[in-house]
Amino acid sequence: MTSTLDARPAPGDLLRGWRTRRRRSQMDLALEVGVSTRHLSFVETGRARASRELLVDLCEHLEVPLRERNTLLLAAGYAPSYSESRLDARALDAVRGALEHLLAGHEPFPALVVDRCGDVVMANRAVGALLALLDPALLTPPVNVYRLSLHPDGLAPHVRNLPEWAGHLLHRLERLADLTGDPRLVALREELAGYAPPPPTGPAARAAHVMLPLHLAHPDGDLRLYSTITHFGAAWDVTLDELSLESFVPADDATRALLECLVAEG
Repeated sequence: MTSTLDARPAPGDLLRGWRTRRRRSQMDLALEVGVSTRHLSFVETGRARASRELLVDLCEHLEVPLRERNTLLLAAGYAPSYSESRLDARALDAVRGALEHLLAGHEPFPALVVDRCGDVVMANRAVGALLALLDPALLTPPVNVYRLSLHPDGLAPHVRNLPEWAGHLLHRLERLADLTGDPRLVALREELAGYAPPPPTGPAARAAHVMLPLHLAHPDGDLRLYSTITHFGAAWDVTLDELSLESFVPADDATRALLECLVAEG
């Protein structure tokens, strides 16, 4: 009978997996961290036990996300280094207040806070105005922004440039899955790839804009929005490390005017 402890991945295997994912050689990484290639090889094969400090240093140089750093430390027999707080925890009052300020200050343009997998954590009133055209049943928490964007019962029928936008979102998910190693992102991308139309061919779609807009058909007029994504710098909490603020700005004057009207009426 295999115990839970036996099923836990070996720290050397996890470390080698992250080094391979980041396309780093043992020699390159060992030189950067300041250990011998031989010692790093022994750590990866389980012939040597790395100190806590070395593992943290290796994770830092490999840009391992905080959640996965905790997993590696636990596998090596050490306590996790990074807390994981609920966003409504008292310790995060200042952070939550800052996010609320940013969301409100971005109105009348849409902005929302999502976690690593794209589940919406917070949103401003302008997002609500855009989603008003959807069936409320689709908006039962947790709302996943990727699934809502590409699902045939979600925003997909209203996205005029769906092939381009779907390709953009699927590429983003693929990159996030590669950066984080999170199997949930791999599964989500596989699910949404089944909804996405074939990608466009040729440069015609790119020529009209300096960057890809989200082109939405709204009952009151078309909306063209550019997207920007912001992350917390130097986060030491898993929750904060995985949050991102996605803000949309109007790509033309007509979109700006329509958003101002929608939020004012809402």
